[in-house]
Amino acid sequence: MSEAGDSQPSPQESRPESRPESRLGRLPAGYDAVGEAKRLLRATRSGALSTLDRAKGYPFASLVTVATDHDGSPILLMSQLSAHTKNLDADPRCSILLAQGGKGDPLAHPRLTIHGRAVKQGETAVRARLKARFLARHPKSALYADFGDFAFWTLEAEGAHLNGGFAKAADYEAKDVLTPLKGAEGLLEAEAGAIAHMNADHAEALGLYAVKLAGEPAGRWRATGLDPEGMDLAAGDLTARIGFPARITGPGELRDVLVGLAAAARKAG
Repeated sequence: MSEAGDSQPSPQESRPESRPESRLGRLPAGYDAVGEAKRLLRATRSGALSTLDRAKGYPFASLVTVATDHDGSPILLMSQLSAHTKNLDADPRCSILLAQGGKGDPLAHPRLTIHGRAVKQGETAVRARLKARFLARHPKSALYADFGDFAFWTLEAEGAHLNGGFAKAADYEAKDVLTPLKGAEGLLEAEAGAIAHMNADHAEALGLYAVKLAGEPAGRWRATGLDPEGMDLAAGDLTARIGFPARITGPGELRDVLVGLAAAARKAG
């Protein structure tokens, strides 16, 4: 990824002040494991969900599409007819593997495992929020999201394991990789309007963010969500995460940081 300039930290590398060390040993110098974990959590479209078989107790893995709530908690849209949903009804403990694909050795690419308990969300306001964020990431899911046997679930994380490749393994508590939301109510209330505005009037800037700051290929990039630490983008099957240089909590700060990111992207050439 190109640097944004010597005068300020790279948006993709700048993270909140807390940078907990790996519990599995010393990580390579300069490797931002927490930043990598947060990027994988926000930018991965699908994952392997592991539940406990309700009849025999063995691990049962299945492929699911994933989005994230404002704090980074994984959002799942699942049918009651699915085996993994029936397993979760019996025992909510589960984990999800989020892996970044690519060429070459699959084990050379970073991946993140989140473990915790899955919770079905039926409260009207919560479901509406989860639906909006999930469909922004997976618009084709609108075809069945309101079917009677489908429901939105969140994974209430208890811990995370990052494997960024050789000698880059790290264990973290959930709070280390999730995004605190306290004080950011104004930003979250402004999310829908800000996303619509960016997609309608600032498509060029979104493309610059994706290509120049996240190192993604050119495409019809659109914003799909935002939170105090960054913005999520998508272009067809591609996704990207743009980290903010510093945590923000209100719409005024959002405007300033997006203008700054656009300038940094243009400067990156």
